[in-house]
Amino acid sequence: MPTIPRLLDFQAELTQIRRDIHAHPELAYKEDRTAEIVAAKLAEFGCEVHRGLAGTGVVGTLRRGNSPRAIGLRADMDALPIEEKNSFPHVSKHVGQMHACGHDGHTTMLLGAARYLAETRNFEGAVHFIFQPAEEGGAGGKRMVDEGLFEKFPCDLVYAMHNKPGIPIGHMGVKAGPMLASSDTFEIKVKGRGGHAAHPHLSIDPFVIGAQIVLALQTISSRNVDPQDAVVVSIGKMQSGTTSNVIPDELTILGTVRAFRPEVQDLAERRIGEIARGIAATFGAGAELSYVRKYPPTINHPAESDFAAEVAAEICGSDNVQRAVRPSMGSEDFSFMLRARPGAMVWLGNGSGEGGRILHNARYDFNDEAIPTGVSFFVRLAERYLERGL
Repeated sequence: MPTIPRLLDFQAELTQIRRDIHAHPELAYKEDRTAEIVAAKLAEFGCEVHRGLAGTGVVGTLRRGNSPRAIGLRADMDALPIEEKNSFPHVSKHVGQMHACGHDGHTTMLLGAARYLAETRNFEGAVHFIFQPAEEGGAGGKRMVDEGLFEKFPCDLVYAMHNKPGIPIGHMGVKAGPMLASSDTFEIKVKGRGGHAAHPHLSIDPFVIGAQIVLALQTISSRNVDPQDAVVVSIGKMQSGTTSNVIPDELTILGTVRAFRPEVQDLAERRIGEIARGIAATFGAGAELSYVRKYPPTINHPAESDFAAEVAAEICGSDNVQRAVRPSMGSEDFSFMLRARPGAMVWLGNGSGEGGRILHNARYDFNDEAIPTGVSFFVRLAERYLERGL
């Protein structure tokens, strides 16, 4: 079955909602306006509305009949601290903030699914529409789980969908096992000895040591990790100094590690510390490592991934569903929900990505043409799992 025809009747309204949310982005745990829109729409559709989980989180529930079966459908609501460079009418009105990852689209598609399912109620059981705050580094998914999401709203399965530039509109992708990587952060403090830049022999220059450390860290992926595993060690920031003619005492290096397996995370953490301390000691300096594991890998469950692929094939056609899609080294805090309940994260085609339409880019914009496919997928997931008479 292709895209649900009824959805075309309110596609324009959904597009308007999506663009309004895009124009008013809100950062982690500050999604007050977005949460108000979500809660008002859910109430208008006839859902039970629950607020307060993880601060700005919203959960809408539809029930029909006496079946204990229940499915959770999740969307994220927060934006990113990026200054938008687009010029269309719905460009961000908030300086330094924009929906550069498509959470405006995810929220809109889940609202569309709630509207359709509230109209038709072609199921037996419960559908929980989970609108999560703070996916972008704030671990809103973990906080919702920790605050009793699945105790208050029991779900047999839970699903999420993320738009994917590079996959055509009307196509989807899913696979069992790792779908996204872990997200760890680290900070290395190099402690040297400052002095006059004209007399470097009297100092222990932390910049020279830091440069050596940054280069050596790249050997973790090339010489320490099995080539059949995947790991990314990237430096995002080096900070030190005040002026051109002073060698500072200290230098700070900030970076991230991405991996699919805890064993690889363990190895990376150990080697970062060994490399930093070893190189620093070679120059007569010291180095301290702080390592934080933020998001675990997003691991799709096998049976639930197969089910998602079958439903996607109903919507898109079998040839348009990538069942062995390549996982991403990005991360997702939907991983915490998948640790608590079986389910899967699914890619939704967002088009080519040309012209800056790639995630976390200042010229990104969610492709509204993807809305009918995404809404149809959420709807059919719920209907197929909660089929009447099952």
